[in-house]
Amino acid sequence: MTASARLRRAAALTAVAAATLVTLTACAFAPTGSDAGSAPATEGALQTVAAGKLTIATGEPAFSPWVENDDPASCQGFEAAVSCAVAEKLGFTKDDIVWVRSNFDSAIAPGPKDWDMNVQQFSITDQRKQAVDFSSPYYTTTQAIVTTGTSPAASATTVAELKNIPVGVMSATTSYQVAQDQLGTANLSVFNSNDDAVAALQSGQVDAIVVDLPTAFYLAGAVLDNGKVVGQLPDSSAGGDELAYVLPKGSALTTPVSDAVDALKADGTLDQLQQEWLGGTAAAPVLK
Repeated sequence: MTASARLRRAAALTAVAAATLVTLTACAFAPTGSDAGSAPATEGALQTVAAGKLTIATGEPAFSPWVENDDPASCQGFEAAVSCAVAEKLGFTKDDIVWVRSNFDSAIAPGPKDWDMNVQQFSITDQRKQAVDFSSPYYTTTQAIVTTGTSPAASATTVAELKNIPVGVMSATTSYQVAQDQLGTANLSVFNSNDDAVAALQSGQVDAIVVDLPTAFYLAGAVLDNGKVVGQLPDSSAGGDELAYVLPKGSALTTPVSDAVDALKADGTLDQLQQEWLGGTAAAPVLK
């Protein structure tokens, strides 16, 4: 074999070896078997914490009329029903929803989350927007005073009268902000949860509490003995308190969830669910 022939043969063998190495390398990194699940999501699929599932968090307990019987998976109650409708718009069935629980403060704190979206009457504020994302609002409400018929607060008709009465409210909420703005802090008692505030009212520690209007009607009708909604507190924000889903900061789901809420508003679903679960809540007078 001549020298030139030997060189041509060596070059051919080198090319074959290189091609074989490339093929083996490609096979080594191709997802197969159990490793296939680690491949990137199919184009267009929503990025969720659990593949093929939508993880929604809510409070514990979750109260009517927002969630009936503390069972969000039933899709009964205003927020539970809206959430199931949002999930459907996103392409998930009721069985695809994974419901988890979280407390209010941790949901709006900075940092990673183990859920895709959280619903428990979160109002949109500029301060909270620094730590989390918000969807389009699904409901606009106001804050109200609820008490019992035997309390000194029951006969109040003005905000001024309430400033001399012990009033309870949950911390880190819009209820607290409105109560502070309208009533001051001298007679305001702050609690870690609405449960604690209700217990304080029942024990006589406070004479009234501040909650959102639908919750006020629920407490007056189903929880408190001889309960009464005194009235709504004036709200300086235009249109009242906007409630929206909380999502992790920078979530890829923020836009799709907002689009779903907007679609439910446009097709009348939100109005229908509001009437079904929150109907009649406009009856409380606005206190002057």
